[in-house]
Amino acid sequence: MAILENISQATLIISFDDVPLSPALYEEIHLCRAACGEAHLKTILATGELGSLDNVYKASMIAMMAGSDFIKTSTGKEVENATFPVGIVMMRAIRDYYWKTGYKVGFKPAGGIRTAKEAITWLMLVKEELGVEWLTPELFRLGASSLLGDIEQQIFYHVTGSYACQHELAMA
Repeated sequence: MAILENISQATLIISFDDVPLSPALYEEIHLCRAACGEAHLKTILATGELGSLDNVYKASMIAMMAGSDFIKTSTGKEVENATFPVGIVMMRAIRDYYWKTGYKVGFKPAGGIRTAKEAITWLMLVKEELGVEWLTPELFRLGASSLLGDIEQQIFYHVTGSYACQHELAMA
């Protein structure tokens, strides 16, 4: 049973200033996993703080081994957010974990994803690195609060043949 009644998902934000890449990180995530009960645990790794792609891989593996159901690149508010190299490393960690355990962990890049073109690139990366079965809301999500306006602009262009003015779009 989860600490909070009727929750379906809990989010844990890891600050590597407070919890270094060590057994303490595993312990913190594992305790949150236990407290969540049946709720899904999404762990935000704040990858911009990790200093190297090797540390991104290690943090991803620790989070999954400790029981995270979803790993996310960042809150979207950090200086460095979702980058393709970091995303590929995290997806390869997810793939390695799946091959070893048979358990599928979700992935969410967040921050800096502002255009439909960038979103499509992330979709292609997930398909290539993890496979089509990961292209579901249960296993892949985009953290992109400013993306909707660009998608609206692109749809308008493909329907009318010209780009809209700001006042012609609901989300702009």
